[in-house]
Amino acid sequence: VQLQASGGGLVQPGGSLKLSCVASRNIYRMGWYRQAPGKQRELVATINSSGDTAYVDSVKGRFTISRANAKNTMYLQMNSLKPEDSAVYYCQGMDYSGTYWGQGTQVTVSS
Repeated sequence: VQLQASGGGLVQPGGSLKLSCVASRNIYRMGWYRQAPGKQRELVATINSSGDTAYVDSVKGRFTISRANAKNTMYLQMNSLKPEDSAVYYCQGMDYSGTYWGQGTQVTVSS
């Protein structure tokens, strides 16, 4: 399974960005992870093919994960961004056949 992430960039605090991740085929569970310099990669949000979602506490109420199954695409709408949200964001896919990672997309929140 190939995963292609896009949508990162530079945004001011309080701004918004929308990340996208396109998979080469439908995959049961997809998620976004992020890794800031000097820190471990952390789970941000997950969504399964039924639409069940989960979020890390630090992004609840600000980020929304969604997917378009017909397009094999997952999204992460990020609002009210904070400098501490700055990181490389990775998309992940997981099902019976294994766990797959896309390349990262850089998100920088700075004035």
